[in-house]
Amino acid sequence: MTKSPAPQAPPFCPNPGCPFHSVPEGWRYQRDGYHLRKTAPNRVQRYRCCHCRRRFSDQTFLLTYWLKRPELLLPTFHGLLSCSCLRQIARAQECSPQTVLLHANRLGRHCQLFHERLRPKDGITESLAMDGFFSFEYSQFHPTSYNVLVGRKSYFLHGFTVTELRRSGTMTKAQQAYRKENEARLGKPDPRGTEKECAELLCIVAPKPQSLVLHTDEHRDYPRAIARAVHLDVTHRTISSRAARTPANPIFSVNLNDMLTRHSGANHKRETIAFPKRRQMAIWRMAVFMVWRNYMKWASERRHHDTPAMRLGLTDHRLSPMEVLTTRLFPSKVHLPERWSEYYWGRVKSREIPNGREHALKYAA
Repeated sequence: MTKSPAPQAPPFCPNPGCPFHSVPEGWRYQRDGYHLRKTAPNRVQRYRCCHCRRRFSDQTFLLTYWLKRPELLLPTFHGLLSCSCLRQIARAQECSPQTVLLHANRLGRHCQLFHERLRPKDGITESLAMDGFFSFEYSQFHPTSYNVLVGRKSYFLHGFTVTELRRSGTMTKAQQAYRKENEARLGKPDPRGTEKECAELLCIVAPKPQSLVLHTDEHRDYPRAIARAVHLDVTHRTISSRAARTPANPIFSVNLNDMLTRHSGANHKRETIAFPKRRQMAIWRMAVFMVWRNYMKWASERRHHDTPAMRLGLTDHRLSPMEVLTTRLFPSKVHLPERWSEYYWGRVKSREIPNGREHALKYAA
């Protein structure tokens, strides 16, 4: 990451309050000296906006902006997708796990903006498959479901939302007593959470009125979620979750996505000690997986013909890590849907850790 080229000229004013931030035509700036640093490039050119007088530099437009260890960004990206936990990545890079966490969070936010900028917005042209990917945060008494929407033919992961669930299934008397104590202390998740979040996901992925063919399993919340998306004409087709998970299965694409998610992320492995303590952190890691799966990984490992994004015509080639991770994206220039904006700013609260850190930086937003 240290060898990534700086922009030849500043493309726009980085100050969101400047009128030349959104519309750079006619913008004027002047060189304003330089500063030296230990990390390459050692000399960084500085500038000043002639309109708002904000000072900035070449680094302002790179994803490594304001990082003391920019060389860690790429290894962290690969580590998150190689089933490595934060301490393992930190051990390999000889740095603090907290440093890796901050890099991982930045990668997650960047991937949210990257996906939002490229995903289809003029209507969905293929049938979709929706399912819930189950995991947990803090302990198995706080299960979560990642509602994912995947293209049946393209394998493109269009998006996801997260639902907090109540623990269910077989429990001992001691576990039942502990759950009751927990719920008395922290409250219960919304029993309609899956219905609401699935409806929200449909509205995000298909915000305009259109016809849609949706394949799901027989979960009882899905018909109610579809009914909430009143602007969509949905043809809903169901299949038993006990059906063989082969390519002939109508929801194979989403089953494959679930398998890859669990295979690639240490935080979703069965019986792991690397489970997420806050689902906000898991959301950012899921965003990293989404970009890798859609734009960087071949749709088929046997036939390296195209990626999911190429199948939809969103890109004309498989993107490299440098193409994804070089240019910084600004949240003020990429409009996120309301739910995904909450994810970006780290506003998802966990019951056991209610005062978790939000993303509140101004210059490094």
